[in-house]
Amino acid sequence: MSLGTVNVLVTAPLDEASLQRIRAVGSRVKVTDVSELLRAEGKGDANAARKLDTLLAEAEVIYGFRLPEDLVRRAPRLRWVQVMSAGVDRFLEDEEFRKSKVVLTNVSGIHAVPIGEFVICLMLMFTKGAPLSFQLKQQRKWERFLPTVLRDKTVGIVGLGSIGREVARLSKAFGMRVLAMRRSARATGRARYVDLLLPPDRLPQLLAQSDFVVLALPLTMETRGLIGERELRTMKRSAYLINIARGEIVDEPALVRALEEGWIAGAGLDVFATEPLPPDSRLWELPNVIFSPHIAGGMEDYVLRATEIFCENLKRYLSGKRLLNVVDKRRGY
Repeated sequence: MSLGTVNVLVTAPLDEASLQRIRAVGSRVKVTDVSELLRAEGKGDANAARKLDTLLAEAEVIYGFRLPEDLVRRAPRLRWVQVMSAGVDRFLEDEEFRKSKVVLTNVSGIHAVPIGEFVICLMLMFTKGAPLSFQLKQQRKWERFLPTVLRDKTVGIVGLGSIGREVARLSKAFGMRVLAMRRSARATGRARYVDLLLPPDRLPQLLAQSDFVVLALPLTMETRGLIGERELRTMKRSAYLINIARGEIVDEPALVRALEEGWIAGAGLDVFATEPLPPDSRLWELPNVIFSPHIAGGMEDYVLRATEIFCENLKRYLSGKRLLNVVDKRRGY
């Protein structure tokens, strides 16, 4: 527990109301918005970098979407970083930070509702033939076709964290059968809203039985490239892959082949191996792909909700209590 002034650097461009909310947590909290300095440093402004160095030297807590380069060396007093995202893979690419004693917390759980709805949206778009409807409209053609329903279809959820659980809950509301894989599962079983819970070594069973495979797990050393050619060929030819996790979990060239050659029926993608998606990617042209620019977790009050989590954690930090959403930097989540 810190007893003196707690210097908090905010690296995201928050509005004044959010900054005041942070300051109101305690009289010992000193909040400094460094978002403009961080942006300027990224553009090569040496003067901004020097000013940021001075502030980082005294920083104890950092809150934001981005972290400064060479953070551990520049911030020797840093004890805790609260990021405004749930995924932390890009922060842990900094080996020095990953191995440091600086505590890392995220906003795990904040995305469950928007991403859960997004997944259902994608499944409905495929079952109702939305891509075909858009195509016919562009071609000014009136051709009736037969849509289908989600009821009695099987969804396989890979990763049963807060997002996976929300997808399971919503899927049950549509009368779907729900399979799920969880890393900590040691044997087959059941869970709330899940008809069959599987351990990781039963992934092929989930893939083979699912009409929709939803990837909802963090990017780690173990999950990078988890879905490759073998896994895609294990899926039904009538099945759809939905990825709202991280692009690197899927072997993207293999996915393109699967979509072009009909190993699977289609894919709903919010994330990609390279973002922004390169202009020469074949995914742009495929009619059986629906994709969005990594926005599935967005909502109008995102910053407010993230700041509420940070303020609660800041209260805990000041009083010496255990923080919420502490990341195991070794595991990556």
